[in-house]
Amino acid sequence: MKAVQTNKAPAAIGPYSQAIVVNDMVYTSGQIALTPEGGDELLHEDVGIQTIAVLENLKAVLEEAGSSLNSVVKTTIFLADMDSFATVNAVYEKAFGTHKPARSTVAVKTLPKNALVEIDAVALIDNYSF
Repeated sequence: MKAVQTNKAPAAIGPYSQAIVVNDMVYTSGQIALTPEGGDELLHEDVGIQTIAVLENLKAVLEEAGSSLNSVVKTTIFLADMDSFATVNAVYEKAFGTHKPARSTVAVKTLPKNALVEIDAVALIDNYSF
């Protein structure tokens, strides 16, 4: 088991790793729209802009682990408001293109830092990709 840490994504805001690699799999922690440069302010109060940032952060963590968005097997999307589903889905679809990993989307009462969206992923290490 190996912890993943990259400066290209926000540092963990608690006692956890950005991701953990076990054998040929990577398990990411949830990403919210914080900047890699630090600070605890969300990028913007727009769910579309937050989703773009979340997916960029997720991509950076996956790449540090030797994986990529194309090797994602499963994601979980946490939304502060299910009315945001269509917007988040459109950004998500653009980021993943024709690759369609399994996915769950759930509405939650509150997310860390009052984020509007959080996404985590389980992926294969790239030399085991589809």
